[in-house]
Amino acid sequence: MDVGEHFFRHESGRLVAALTRLFGVHNLALAEDMTQHAFCRALEVWKVRGIPENPSAWLLATAKHRAFDLLRKERTARSFAPELSRLLDSEGELADAVDAAFLPGSIRDEQLRMMFSCCHPSLAAEAQIALILNILCGFGAVEIASALLSGRAAIEKRIARGKQVLAGKKTLFDLAAAQFEARLKTVCKALYLLFNEGYHGASQTGAVRPELCDEALRLIALLRDYSRAATATTQALAALMCLNAARLPARLDAAGDLLSAADQDRSRWDARLVAEGLALFEASARGDVLSAFHVEAAIAVTHASASSFAATDWDAIVTLYDRLMSVAPSPVVALSRAIAVGERDGAARGLAELLQIEDVERLRAYPFFPAALGQFQLRLGRHATAREHFSKALSLARNDAERRFLERRVAAATH
Repeated sequence: MDVGEHFFRHESGRLVAALTRLFGVHNLALAEDMTQHAFCRALEVWKVRGIPENPSAWLLATAKHRAFDLLRKERTARSFAPELSRLLDSEGELADAVDAAFLPGSIRDEQLRMMFSCCHPSLAAEAQIALILNILCGFGAVEIASALLSGRAAIEKRIARGKQVLAGKKTLFDLAAAQFEARLKTVCKALYLLFNEGYHGASQTGAVRPELCDEALRLIALLRDYSRAATATTQALAALMCLNAARLPARLDAAGDLLSAADQDRSRWDARLVAEGLALFEASARGDVLSAFHVEAAIAVTHASASSFAATDWDAIVTLYDRLMSVAPSPVVALSRAIAVGERDGAARGLAELLQIEDVERLRAYPFFPAALGQFQLRLGRHATAREHFSKALSLARNDAERRFLERRVAAATH
């Protein structure tokens, strides 16, 4: 088995969660240090002996043995998890507690508790995502800063502030707490934002960040596997993520350039993720709950059900965007709706809808707003005006892929 950066990231959250169960959230830094030690030890040993048949089990065993040694040696000198204190006097009971912390079910529950703890309501959404990426996904401050378009110092402050909040709570969030449903909404929103940062975020390193989408999919799967969190809304969010992630292989061409939806090769869509997304959407529709995630997922289902861009049911999509505007209005949703109207009713109608968007100031720095204006103007034969809009969009491009995409649009309006 080949292991690399993604493997260690995935294992990071599992190890930190198990170790935090033992040491207590006030010793989170210790859990992170021991996780790093396990990774360093793995690199040293595997370089000489080769990668073991089950590298995940090897890492867990290494961390477990080191945790037991530390607990046994420092049980009278250091404060650990409150629920562990009564076991510290008995080496046999301590060994059982350490073994229990590394059982698959325990690790899953502790990752969930950590996720819910990261989404504390006193923390801003940006801080919640930064904590999730750092603690549960193993991302460093530099990587997070790049993904979230922020400075390293600002990200380090958010992470430090978030960890202070966690430490102040003494224990991680209780999954049996009455506040579970309210916190679940916050968790889902954070994972939605995390996925979107990967799918069409504003990173300077690229227009698509599949690793962020992968982490969001992994964490939403944790929610789905826990009965209390497997709500219709969670299923709808998972469906939306799967259906959008299925399109990632077709969003860029072989040269790494962005492709419009009309130019994408749908045979490159991930058929497994499409099937999983459709099944999840069907499961989410059972009951009377209708969230914004349901509506967005229904839009993704409509796109996935079309054999080609030309065969898209734009009437259904406009109707769904109308519903989305009623439950979760935003300028970005209005932009997407206007584009859908233009596909259904023609460029003139789409342009009129774009010009009627309220709070349009929030879109001024978004390159695909002037790009949409330019595209409709181009379809109406107004090349000079289209070129002005495309040039404006180009000036707002956030990475090389967007710049090349918009340069092609400028060129198309020049001829």
